[in-house]
Amino acid sequence: MPEEDAIQLSVIQDYVECLRQATAVSKIHKGYSFDGKYLIYESSSETPVYVLRTAPLKQLERKRGEFEAVRHVYALGVKTSEPIAFGTMEPHELCYMVLRYVEGEDAFDVLPSLTEEEQYRIGLTAGRELRLMHQLEAAADLQPWHIRQTAKYHRQFTGYRDCGIKLPEEDTVVAFINDHLPLMAGRPNRFQHDDFHASNLLVHNRRYAAAIDFNRFDWGDPYHDFLKIAYFSREASIPFCIGQIHGYFDGNIPEHFWQLYALYTAIILFPSITWTLKVVPHQLDSMLARIRIILEDHRNFESVVPSWYTSNPIRL
Repeated sequence: MPEEDAIQLSVIQDYVECLRQATAVSKIHKGYSFDGKYLIYESSSETPVYVLRTAPLKQLERKRGEFEAVRHVYALGVKTSEPIAFGTMEPHELCYMVLRYVEGEDAFDVLPSLTEEEQYRIGLTAGRELRLMHQLEAAADLQPWHIRQTAKYHRQFTGYRDCGIKLPEEDTVVAFINDHLPLMAGRPNRFQHDDFHASNLLVHNRRYAAAIDFNRFDWGDPYHDFLKIAYFSREASIPFCIGQIHGYFDGNIPEHFWQLYALYTAIILFPSITWTLKVVPHQLDSMLARIRIILEDHRNFESVVPSWYTSNPIRL
């Protein structure tokens, strides 16, 4: 049984009524989120019962929105952690959410050990689950996606220009982005997981189990949720990536998808560098290597369809 770590079980039980029967708590160290994340155990079970996430109280409204988003997604039938409780620990300047634990392993770690067919089938399910999430529509008064995203791109590009790193292909990528920005006009405002990739998916008994970590959720073009394929999932499993796209579209991929996929993949090149410098600077070389692969996949964005898709024989 794990030892208590970082937050005392007695403190948790003082504020979280549904965890009064807990007998042990173990801190989760994996991931880039700044949230505190803990596995909660009851009696002598070796399997956790709940996941507790904590965040600074100043993030209360954002975290409340995240909890509500997970609640709505779960109500749609999406495979994810059941949201149990949300509240505050004001003397500790924390807010919290309790989610039911879903058994499974990090898909990024598991996928390479599976057959290509299994990887592809897990991807199919992931794509169908993502499409289900995207049924949630944003509030009617939310500013149009293309206005928000265009402004965000210009802000992030300014930050990149000031960071001291310059991609040799910068001018070519910027020209591609500017030519394709008009494609965002009229795109829908739907729920976005906004971090949907293999490391935020669980696999259990060689099958897709759940999507987790909704802390970056947003609202906008649902196709934006595919860009993490290029940055993370592609490294773990190309059959999975192809399966995700096929599952989402039932095999009928609209032509404009690839144009928008390439646009969003290109836009995020620049803030990926500044984010890495700020959060995990020791991983800069790794991020630059990922960017190099993306540029090669798209022939410096002469092609909107990546080579890993066109050169792979896996089809429905």
